[in-house]
Amino acid sequence: MKNVRTGTLPVILCLLLLMSVLTGCGGEGAAQKKSLLDVDPAARCAVTKERTYDHSLKLTYADRFAVDFYEEGGCLITVCDDRQYYLSDSGDLPNDLPGDITVLKAPLRDIYVAATAAMDYFVSCGALEDLRFSSQKASNWKIPEAVSAMEDGSLLFAGKYSTPDYELLTSEHCGLALENTMIYHSPAVIEQLESLGIPVFIDNSSNESTPQGRMEWVKLFGLLTGREAEADRAFKAQEKEFKKLESIADTEKDRPTVAFFSVRSNGTVTVRQATDYIPKMIEIAGGRYIFEDLRSDGEGMRSTQTISMEDFYSTAKNADYFILNSSIEGERTAVAELLKDAPVLADCKAVKEGHVYCTYADLYQHSMGQGDFVRDLHQMLTGGKDFTYIFKLN
Repeated sequence: MKNVRTGTLPVILCLLLLMSVLTGCGGEGAAQKKSLLDVDPAARCAVTKERTYDHSLKLTYADRFAVDFYEEGGCLITVCDDRQYYLSDSGDLPNDLPGDITVLKAPLRDIYVAATAAMDYFVSCGALEDLRFSSQKASNWKIPEAVSAMEDGSLLFAGKYSTPDYELLTSEHCGLALENTMIYHSPAVIEQLESLGIPVFIDNSSNESTPQGRMEWVKLFGLLTGREAEADRAFKAQEKEFKKLESIADTEKDRPTVAFFSVRSNGTVTVRQATDYIPKMIEIAGGRYIFEDLRSDGEGMRSTQTISMEDFYSTAKNADYFILNSSIEGERTAVAELLKDAPVLADCKAVKEGHVYCTYADLYQHSMGQGDFVRDLHQMLTGGKDFTYIFKLN
């Protein structure tokens, strides 16, 4: 049985094959540029002639992954990086499955979580017990359940994502290495894990353009661990917070403006791209992202951009609210700390009017807390004081 991506068939050849099925041609021209996610599910599933496409997992917001089920059992998972995974709970595999498709045996157990933001997905759907290894030490976790698991020994530190403890992972029979997109910078790690018989799954949830889409990845992790119903309930619970504010998003008048940023130690400023999910949350909460015209040149899928302090000031000086992003330079405790690093911001409207906030450091580990965060934003914009993931600087 093939357990990992040990084949040598390039992904692009698989793509051309699928497009040939879809269009009846050799895949020339624009067809080569399409992602596998843009391919009709039946054609996408045609990677094997021994299985017949039945249906796809219904997704309301997420568009960076797809799950297609076969009539004979098993399913094909496709992610936005065009990596594909064949998930089977019976061990019955097609004989003609391409070698570049990773085989996963469901339900997954003894998982190595090197994608920090994915921890909350497992906790939210009751799958923490299916994890065995962590790329973070207990002191770095902001999720109480993860801290407790490491303290009682049910979750073991197995090295950072770029330098995993291969001996520990193999001796403890790791069933899956869950990585985030940073692993693309360490391809040798992927090769080594797979050579040891440990399948690698790369979490691309951060590439979703909406917060709801990012949260909907919990359905995928619920599928991998056999907890689909629990994952669906967890998603719907947070989705309710967005639906409560849907009417606000339809109103364009008198929207307060918000700058979400971090001042770097070198004096530059990191802000979110307008297409990122954070600006979308600001809009849903009733605000308007001050850098609404900031978009990348189309290369890659970066969610942030670094600009000069001068450029930041020229755009954000009249913003109604400042929110400092603590995930990059850490939490600030007072406005004075911000002004020490960036004195020019003392002249900004948000600072003068006392509308400067900061995110708690645990925000980015709580991937399933997006509904609570958008409620925080709405509270901030309407004079509220009951927050979960932000606090006001004095």
